[in-house]
Amino acid sequence: MVETIPPEYRGWWRITETSQWSNKFLDDLGPAMLSLTGDTDRLRMHCLLAYVNCRPTKTGVSFTWEGAWEYDQMSGSGRVTLGKDGRLKGVLRIKDSDGSTFVAERSVEPKVPIPYPPSYRDKWKRW
Repeated sequence: MVETIPPEYRGWWRITETSQWSNKFLDDLGPAMLSLTGDTDRLRMHCLLAYVNCRPTKTGVSFTWEGAWEYDQMSGSGRVTLGKDGRLKGVLRIKDSDGSTFVAERSVEPKVPIPYPPSYRDKWKRW
């Protein structure tokens, strides 16, 4: 049985702030976004592009992610709950590194798709 994401969480979310990373650079690669559809979910913020695997929990949605910060491969996890104000309150962790809380507001799917995370080999193709 496939668990579906609850409707109140399902969709695209615009990340508007983080507690540990500079909010000034959230949109370096385009609008900072998180999708929670249960399909081909994505995450983009700062220099991070990632695939997201999400699943419902009793109190919200948890997820794991895998991608690249610039060209460095990394992965991690996170979770979100819905605040009384309708915004997502979440935590994003980088495996073997730091993490941050974040806030996101309901949005629409970006007109330009979030690109695939680059591979380490792509780093050397730039020159």
